[in-house]
Amino acid sequence: MVMSWVFFTILLISAIFSLFTDNSLGGAAIQGAQAGITLAISLAGSLCLWTGVGHLMEKIGLTDRLSRLLRPLLRRLFPSSEKDPRLGNALSANLCANLLGLGNAATPMGIRAARRLAGGNASAGPELCRLIVLNTASIQLIPANVAALRSGLGCASPFDILPAVWVSSLCSAGLGILAAWMLEKVWRRD
Repeated sequence: MVMSWVFFTILLISAIFSLFTDNSLGGAAIQGAQAGITLAISLAGSLCLWTGVGHLMEKIGLTDRLSRLLRPLLRRLFPSSEKDPRLGNALSANLCANLLGLGNAATPMGIRAARRLAGGNASAGPELCRLIVLNTASIQLIPANVAALRSGLGCASPFDILPAVWVSSLCSAGLGILAAWMLEKVWRRD
């Protein structure tokens, strides 16, 4: 509610200043709307492509194989995934979508995994906190959405950011997991 008032105030101040200056607000609004639609259409194509790839991976059983491949890592980070195969599948699908840079495709699987990890508890346990940290850090091997955005804005080589993405992803995920582990030791649940 507060953010809508802040946004409204910013728009109102902009409109008032536009009246007293060169009154280019209307032209800028139209150009911005056109650019937004063009960008949304170019992103929709990439999103459809990668969502389709995800469904194909699921149909041919590749997600199950990736789940088995990721199982040792998931057991260490989320011990309850060993007892709950549906949790393990949701976690591995979430992690795979994040690795492909598809944060919006990872969200439903992350929510499914978070619900299974919470188990009806009102407070978040250590495993749920680790899941949230990993989703926030979002380790990416292929930043598909960012590359689509860069391509839609006219970048000639949208994947030239890969080394920086890899380093920043590993650093943020590693430090996030370390911080979650340290805080888990400090604030143990009774």
